[in-house]
Amino acid sequence: MTENATTISTYYGYRDAAAAIDWLGRAFGFETTMRFPEEEGPVAHAELRLGDAAIVVFSDLDGYERPPRKGETCGFGTYLTVADRGEVDKVHARAVEAGATSVWTPDDTEWGNYRCRVLDPEGFEWTFGTHRPGQPASW
Repeated sequence: MTENATTISTYYGYRDAAAAIDWLGRAFGFETTMRFPEEEGPVAHAELRLGDAAIVVFSDLDGYERPPRKGETCGFGTYLTVADRGEVDKVHARAVEAGATSVWTPDDTEWGNYRCRVLDPEGFEWTFGTHRPGQPASW
């Protein structure tokens, strides 16, 4: 990593973090790279990786509220860029088969993205698409 490199990682408090870690692996392909137990619950801190994306998962011992859905979406979630349309199709099918709720089936957008969106079993929104945010658009 260079001195000026900046990365972003999201974190999630799951009511059943152990089950969520397993589900994220089955549905999306995340691999657990670090996991620490907690005295009061199963997961104090876990790190998962999918390609260059990394997330943090922990046990939600305080009962955090999820943003409510208004229409199709709550307007808050995680977006992951994948290599191509075929990968969007695969991840959507795998996630739904694993129990995700489909919000958007794989489809094109007017701005040139091919994407899908699902809710995981605890209600977090996950979007997978071919557009790479921050890159110049060729609209």
